[in-house]
Amino acid sequence: MSARFAVIGGTGTGVNTQGELVDEQVVDTPFGAPSAPLRQFLIDGRPVWFLPRHGDGHQIAPHLVNYAANLTALHDVGVTHVIALNAVGIIGRRAPVGGLLIPNQIIDYTWGRRHTVRDGDVAVLDHIDFTEPYSEELRGQLLAAAQAVGLEVADGGVYGATQGPRLETAAEVARLARDGVEVIGMTGMPEASIARELDLSYACIALIVNEAAGQGEGDIHAQLHAAMDQARSAANLLLASFFETIFESKG
Repeated sequence: MSARFAVIGGTGTGVNTQGELVDEQVVDTPFGAPSAPLRQFLIDGRPVWFLPRHGDGHQIAPHLVNYAANLTALHDVGVTHVIALNAVGIIGRRAPVGGLLIPNQIIDYTWGRRHTVRDGDVAVLDHIDFTEPYSEELRGQLLAAAQAVGLEVADGGVYGATQGPRLETAAEVARLARDGVEVIGMTGMPEASIARELDLSYACIALIVNEAAGQGEGDIHAQLHAAMDQARSAANLLLASFFETIFESKG
């Protein structure tokens, strides 16, 4: 079966689709409704689905996002590959604020969220292998697309998924650093694991919008607002290159 793509957008990461809206579906799932209608655009003449994780108007907090419904809805319309955009804070200096990182590992610090669609209730119980939480093939394609347009993107790193919606304390960030976390976000889990349960190829583009608490000077929110446009532009450039390359290779 040929690949069918979706992009899930996060905080401030609305993508420039540069395409024609060709379909919009209000759907329901056994887990409830997704965050917003599913919208399909033609990108280079090929259909790509888009879903805002926090809903239209950014009204759904990270811990209240219905990740199970979002991924199930995309799966049910035939999506096979998902690219997630996640705004993050960075620990250390391996990648700049305003830049991008494609993580290869994740640590889940969240609680109280529905973490599975394979719990023996709606679907058959399954203990998925989550050793490698992201699709290495999809990660590689994103990194190649970045290189094709001269975009510097950090390859690999550990994403720490925290509960939110508040930001972390400096002491919490220090603990995360000891755990090996390099970027901190609030929406990476259970999105990644539910995607695996549904057999979706899944990768994350982490938009670095601030230094984590205690890692820099000045106001975090001021830094976030200043860096968001730069990170969003980089993500749009990466996605444009990715889809152009993918769709050309498929003829």
